[in-house]
Amino acid sequence: MPEAHEADDEEEMPLSLRLSIADTLTLGNATCGFMAVYFTTTGILIPHLTGHDESAGMARHSAATAVILILCAAVFDLFDGLVARKLRSSPMGAELDNLSDLISFGLAPAYFVLVYGMVADDAHQRVAALGAIVVLLAVVLRLARFSCVTMKDGMFQGMPSPFGALTVVSIVLLELPFFATLLAILGTAWLMVSRVEYPKPRGRLAVAMLSWIVLSMGLLTAWAFDAPSGQLLLQTGCALQLVMGAVIPLFATARRVHNFRDNRREARAAQLP
Repeated sequence: MPEAHEADDEEEMPLSLRLSIADTLTLGNATCGFMAVYFTTTGILIPHLTGHDESAGMARHSAATAVILILCAAVFDLFDGLVARKLRSSPMGAELDNLSDLISFGLAPAYFVLVYGMVADDAHQRVAALGAIVVLLAVVLRLARFSCVTMKDGMFQGMPSPFGALTVVSIVLLELPFFATLLAILGTAWLMVSRVEYPKPRGRLAVAMLSWIVLSMGLLTAWAFDAPSGQLLLQTGCALQLVMGAVIPLFATARRVHNFRDNRREARAAQLP
């Protein structure tokens, strides 16, 4: 009898309340984003505000941990889509994905920028706060547009929010002059809401993205523990992230121009007698 009662309860549970494996991975994404905010606050902001930030190692460890958590969120975001396509996702899977992305790739990097503006020597807090708001709103607009606009298969419109978040934190970690950092962050925010096409991470591209994330984690760990040449390795990795963020739109634009020219040639050829 108890077994029959449990079976009835399971049948009566609305489909929208049943979490799939993909949904569980999505919740892992949200958890990583929240913990990134936590480590940014407890390891960087609070010591700075209380005057206990003498140890540069502590701030470095906390910053590395926060960025590694954002990288972990990107891994969860990568795999929840793959799992959802292979198995299934619950009816609320798309909503969970957008909300989790907002936390991990909107709030967490924007908060990272905000704290940077408060602790960096040459930073301007209010200007940094404005940059953080722009990053957050760019992700909000991008996620909302993603839910409304249908793109051709295999492509995103605008820089994907995980890639944008990693680019933003890479800009901060490069420790460029403040206004150069701010301009690069604003440029990244613009790319997220632009119409530039980005390929979806599938097949070999997904493997390449996962490999890049693992390499980035290694670079951050080496930097956090003050390994020999750790700072140089981190700056090289961050610079490569920025280069990819700039090069991909150029390739996408060149491909669009090439396709446009091919279509015009085909149209002209079809008009010939």
